[in-house]
Amino acid sequence: LQLNSIGSLEARANYRSALVAFLENHQDLMSEEEKERLVKNPLRILDTKNQALQDVLDGAPKLLDYLDDESREHFAQLCGLLDAVGIQYEINPKLVRGLDYYNKTVFEWVTSALGAQGTVCGGGRYDGLVEQLGGHATSGVGFAMGLERLVLLVQEVNKSIPVKSAVDIYVVYQGEGTTLAAFQLAEKLRSELPHLSTMLHCSGGNFKKQFKRADKSGATLALVLGESEVQNNQVVVKHLLGAAEQQTIDVDNLIEHVKAQF
Repeated sequence: LQLNSIGSLEARANYRSALVAFLENHQDLMSEEEKERLVKNPLRILDTKNQALQDVLDGAPKLLDYLDDESREHFAQLCGLLDAVGIQYEINPKLVRGLDYYNKTVFEWVTSALGAQGTVCGGGRYDGLVEQLGGHATSGVGFAMGLERLVLLVQEVNKSIPVKSAVDIYVVYQGEGTTLAAFQLAEKLRSELPHLSTMLHCSGGNFKKQFKRADKSGATLALVLGESEVQNNQVVVKHLLGAAEQQTIDVDNLIEHVKAQF
């Protein structure tokens, strides 16, 4: 957990002036994008990936030194609460986040387990945002979390956790009259077996392509509809994992049959 306080609007304005005055002497180290940031949003330079500029920023004015009294006291109280409950954190004076409506506390959860993609979650307070949008003055806090990074992190730090496929049943269909039947079948499964995940590819395609997608999805079962199956009100049940033989099942008996497979 990395923390910083960016204080009030007034505090940031004072700090921005001091930071710009410092950085103007180091524009030779900046890319064109960083020079543009220096004019439009200089605080964003603090999270630059430019190593030479990072080294220079170690000697730059610190935002915490420009905080107003209220923000400084608020941040001290927050750190005290975290200390009291045993939550470890690091104060990162270069952490500013990218949204202008943040105030006071900003934070990120970072990890070294995923290489360069280290930020898993980030956010901050935005006490004035609701009022800016026309509402009553309302304190607020929000964050964004990278779902894919979170999944990768869980898998990396605890490799013993079994990873369940996101798909249980894949509906495969091809031939005249099968599209409507496939969609009806998928909705029937979702309605009557809501604890199982059912997928079908809306664009169809030939059986070979659809089975390739089904295998890639990690699904346990493929339910196959061809023209003859639709005409006979039947479904072919094919096991994608394991060596069980495929079976042809009447649609009326399909739900009970599928239940027995999970």
